[in-house]
Amino acid sequence: MHGRFSIPQILLATLLGIAGGLYIYKPIYEQYYWDQKKLKATLATAEEAEKKND
Repeated sequence: MHGRFSIPQILLATLLGIAGGLYIYKPIYEQYYWDQKKLKATLATAEEAEKKND
């Protein structure tokens, strides 16, 4: 088994890779979430204003 990785080493590397990816991309996901929330609030406000004008 010279030069090969054991199953626990592969699992650890996989977990670290996933955790690192989530850590790196978390701000992007959060920004998208807040942008969508603002957009929904803006659309709801516009719909309310339109109903008042009718």
